[in-house]
Amino acid sequence: MCGIVGYIGKRRAQDVLLSGLSKLEYRGYDSAGVAILHEGAFQLEKSVGRLSVLADRLEVDPLAGSQGIGHTRWATHGRPSDANAHPHADCSSAFVVVHNGIIENYLELRDDLMARGHQFASETDTEAVAHLLEEHWTGDLMETVLRALRDIRGAYALGIMAAAEPGKMIAVRKHSPLVIGIGEGENFIASDIPAVLEYTRNVYILEEGELAVVTAAGVSCFTLEGVPVDYKPFRVTWDAVAAEKGGYAHFMKKEIHEQPKAVRDTLSGRLLDDGTRIDLPELGWSEAMALDIDRIHIVACGTSYHAGLVGKVAIETLARIPVDVEIASEYRYRNPIVTDRTLILVISQSGETADTLAALRGARARGNRVLAITNVVGSSVAREADDVIVTWAGPEISVASTKAYTTQLVALYLFAAYVAKLRGAVDPQALLTLAHELTEIPEKLEELLDTAPVIEEIAREFSAWSDAFFLGRGLDYAVALEGALKYKEISYIHAEAYPAGELKHGTLALIVEGVPVVAMVTQDDVYEKSLSNIKEVKARDAHVLALAWAGDTQTHKSVDRVLYVPRTIPFLAPLMLIVPLQLLAYYASVARGNDVDKPRNLAKSVTVE
Repeated sequence: MCGIVGYIGKRRAQDVLLSGLSKLEYRGYDSAGVAILHEGAFQLEKSVGRLSVLADRLEVDPLAGSQGIGHTRWATHGRPSDANAHPHADCSSAFVVVHNGIIENYLELRDDLMARGHQFASETDTEAVAHLLEEHWTGDLMETVLRALRDIRGAYALGIMAAAEPGKMIAVRKHSPLVIGIGEGENFIASDIPAVLEYTRNVYILEEGELAVVTAAGVSCFTLEGVPVDYKPFRVTWDAVAAEKGGYAHFMKKEIHEQPKAVRDTLSGRLLDDGTRIDLPELGWSEAMALDIDRIHIVACGTSYHAGLVGKVAIETLARIPVDVEIASEYRYRNPIVTDRTLILVISQSGETADTLAALRGARARGNRVLAITNVVGSSVAREADDVIVTWAGPEISVASTKAYTTQLVALYLFAAYVAKLRGAVDPQALLTLAHELTEIPEKLEELLDTAPVIEEIAREFSAWSDAFFLGRGLDYAVALEGALKYKEISYIHAEAYPAGELKHGTLALIVEGVPVVAMVTQDDVYEKSLSNIKEVKARDAHVLALAWAGDTQTHKSVDRVLYVPRTIPFLAPLMLIVPLQLLAYYASVARGNDVDKPRNLAKSVTVE
């Protein structure tokens, strides 16, 4: 998730671009850059670091010109650096491109273009687009873009300019948002509405698979087949703060609703052959490397630790490798029993979590191979691990982690399947089924998000209580732990998660009349036992909300209320269950008047011990 801004008109483009990028810096802050067309040539200025670094450079040496594109980056391909910052140009600097998204086939495009004599200056997937434009140039920018897009697989929001066609820019959308700001004698493109509100409130949101030709005089829209499209701008009535949150009341709610896209992006380039084959090309492991692993230690903190508990089940089930899940702040001070064949798998959203980073360094000092799952390409964890699986969740602003957790789960499922295939530990048909089910998760999450009004009503009722309990067995218990954490960290209501089978071992003493209990019932192999546990708390007059599969005909008989989730294989249940649990926590916090995005005493990234 990166920030894109484009301007064409009579103002100094540099000022408009910097202003727009400042409104989008929350979308990416590891590097920034602008490209401005002046007197038939592009002027590029790019810098690693916050936008302020770029702004300081441009204040000293400003760029003339009234047409340009700018970008603030959240790295996915290539570490944060001046060279990897956008915009990117082709060999002759005839084209410049900014991009939000992922070009899935960029490696094969890069190899082919280099074989044709193109020279690349960065490690990014985006640069391949600029060279493709050079390769396909017909003398007409729109026609050239349409030809180049036929070679590209993936998700993209693109802003494109050509030196040979001053007074024009192209905006294209596929799976990544892009908006057009409609002004008087000037027009804008941006990845999000806040970037243009200073100049216009008339906005058109490009539809999926649309291309816009933008000039100072007007905008024309087309399909990717070149067929003209009628478009109708709307007037934005939100204030600037609400616009930054996409119209949502809080970043947490926005990020909950971004999960279908985040999951889709994290699967991109890893589910191949029309979603029938799972691969992690960034690892490039051999069969011998996978077979050499005798044990895996998953090390993480907080939400990432809870993701690791799901990962343990996924890896042991598919790859048949024993897995231990460790809290990083404890693991770093122990003398764990490892061999030179033990893989250490660290998980950190920020890649800067102090305890996780210390555990990683300890593992490296012992000679263990370290695999990292992180959301930040240039982070310390990403740089210091032997191998990295990046989750493409984009920046997460709210302290309470949501889309980072779901994308960590996706990465763990993919890794488990990848290693299982290399080791020959699983029936190929099972992997085919898993791949198919993963492709359907984003759409099912979108369906699940439609239940938000029902969850809001339940949360208002629950918010009056000072306690809540979350129950489950197997994977249901693993996700119950994360549900309870979300609930207590932002609602400030005491919440506990228990394995449902432990009720008789003391937990039932806490169940009193009316106390909220959230029970997960999605694991088929323990379904009847889970219902039996629910009856135990109902017998003590608890108020029970169950999360069950759509089509379940029994659970409602034993509980006060059921929230049905779209069915997938029980193995992937955590991806479905977590969304209603996040929404329950969110609405309970709202009902209690809390600061949802900045809960008391907590920080987004714990970078000190």
